[in-house]
Amino acid sequence: MAMSEKRRLKKEIKLCMNTIKEIERKRSRSQSALVQAILLQEQPDETDVEWFNKYTGEITACRNHMIELQKKLSSLE
Repeated sequence: MAMSEKRRLKKEIKLCMNTIKEIERKRSRSQSALVQAILLQEQPDETDVEWFNKYTGEITACRNHMIELQKKLSSLE
């Protein structure tokens, strides 16, 4: 029982890590546009700001979930 639970948790943690990498890749597009606007001292495009905030929220939620999974895994070991 404990071994299958450990395996499941490890698999889910790996999935979270891959999801975070994918979302970070998507977020980098809007992040680049925001940095460019700042460097050019321009008002950033509202769409870029919205996408950046959306992806950042998703990354935070996924990281928090992953931390909970890691705590569960640690308690089993």
